[in-house]
Amino acid sequence: MNNNDVFKKLRVALQLRDDQIVDILQLVDFRISKAELGAFFRNQDHPNYMECGDQVLRNFLNGLVIHLRGTKENPTNAADVIAKNSEAVKQQGTEKKTTQNKPANAGQKPKNQSKKGPAQKKKFDKPQKPTPVVEKVKFNNGKNKKG
Repeated sequence: MNNNDVFKKLRVALQLRDDQIVDILQLVDFRISKAELGAFFRNQDHPNYMECGDQVLRNFLNGLVIHLRGTKENPTNAADVIAKNSEAVKQQGTEKKTTQNKPANAGQKPKNQSKKGPAQKKKFDKPQKPTPVVEKVKFNNGKNKKG
């Protein structure tokens, strides 16, 4: 198990989004972009995959301690922070569902439809088989039949 696997498992277990991970890393003065984080979470086969170094994982774990426990002057309860994260994930999921169900041009007539109706050819229809070049040929295995 490498650092990328540990990082992925922590992200899933704690239900963290990329922007939250960036904020956690900023708690320990470590700056990283969302694009760089995305490279850590990709498959190893992907061309933009990047190995997560020890320094990145170490800073994430130190920032995670501060994020979950708080500071000495301002302590927090880790269970409350995790519950807040899971609630934010659920709210984000419901927002996505409501925007996906509602079309952007509700009540408007689509522009690309013509007056041809249902007989119009669709984009994703299967292509028809081409007509054969050679028509039916009867083979007699070299024997001539008279008749």
